Amino acid sequence: MARLFGRQWSREELLQRMGDLSQVAGVQEFTLRGGRAEGVRAVEVRTGTGFRFWVLPDRGLDIAWAEYGGVPLAWMSPTGIVHPAYFEPEGFGWLRSFFGGLLVTCGLTYLGQPASEASSWCPFTGAPSNDIRRVFLGLHGRVANIPASHVWADGDWEGDEYVLWVQGRIREAIVFGETVELRRRISTRLGENRLWLHDRVENLSFEPVPHMILYHINGGFPAVDAGSEVVCTSVEVAPLDAAAEAGLEEWHRFVEPTPAFPSQVFYHRMATDAEGYAYAALINKSFNGGQGFGFYVKYRQKELPFFVQWKRNERGTYVCGLEPANCHVEGRPAEAEKYGTLQWLQGGESREYFLEIGVLTDQGEIARFEEQVRRLRGEQRSLGLE
Repeated sequence: MARLFGRQWSREELLQRMGDLSQVAGVQEFTLRGGRAEGVRAVEVRTGTGFRFWVLPDRGLDIAWAEYGGVPLAWMSPTGIVHPAYFEPEGFGWLRSFFGGLLVTCGLTYLGQPASEASSWCPFTGAPSNDIRRVFLGLHGRVANIPASHVWADGDWEGDEYVLWVQGRIREAIVFGETVELRRRISTRLGENRLWLHDRVENLSFEPVPHMILYHINGGFPAVDAGSEVVCTSVEVAPLDAAAEAGLEEWHRFVEPTPAFPSQVFYHRMATDAEGYAYAALINKSFNGGQGFGFYVKYRQKELPFFVQWKRNERGTYVCGLEPANCHVEGRPAEAEKYGTLQWLQGGESREYFLEIGVLTDQGEIARFEEQVRRLRGEQRSLGLE
């Protein structure tokens, strides 16, 4: 049954009270118009509680805006929504179409800092060559700028539960090289303040390919504000560089927008619950006169063993990234050579990823989340695993 407007409702009770369920919830497909967003397909998903979000099939089925009761969850960048035709894969060109939003996916075969690596692969023959070439890899990969195919946005009853979903396929491919496909399903239910993401990444080619994936979840104002905090099951924090080292003691806390505040990136080792899930949230307890507000991400750590936090207290770029990943963010050569943790997909092999993103609507929900985090961190310490 769906919980709406302070009570539980059966399917029959709801259908007796309206001509079409879109009166309270549903999915609606449309196309963006104007500027560099012209022609981008979008799907609005509403759950009936005030929770709604917009999925962009032409941008890798990532999630742009998201809100609860009109209050935004995500930071939106100055680029706005950008059609994938404008994607610049070289160097830091990815940033020219990085809209921020609730979710931008990075990968699928490389991500992180721009880098170059040696390769004997010949693009003209598709075979090894005696000539060693440099392959240049731009920031954060290609998948977020690839339009999805086989897109299906719909909703249907499963007993007294009404399920809403958007799904499709994103293929990253090159002749003589990798063919990797992401099958994504984003779903929620009538009466929910959360969504579920289920991804399946498969190597459709016959040769092994490197596989890197990161979920760039971008929290913004008012979840990010002076006094806001990151609350997570972290039991160990490591700074990426000198800028992060300088802010290590305050990694979890936000201040007013600050001039010339550098990006600070932290790696976290996370405790998990009995089912292997780790948790992280952005929480603003002072929101709306003390009502409190925030959102959380829950993910399965077995497949995503790294958790990256991106903190930027800069004016305009006032954002915190909560980023589950299967790798570090220093580029593919560093993943292979510095860390020795570069993952590979054999021909025909696939991996699955599961995430949940939900809203913390008041102090009660915030307190319950914080208690769960304290318990999991305490269990990790008591087992001597910290």
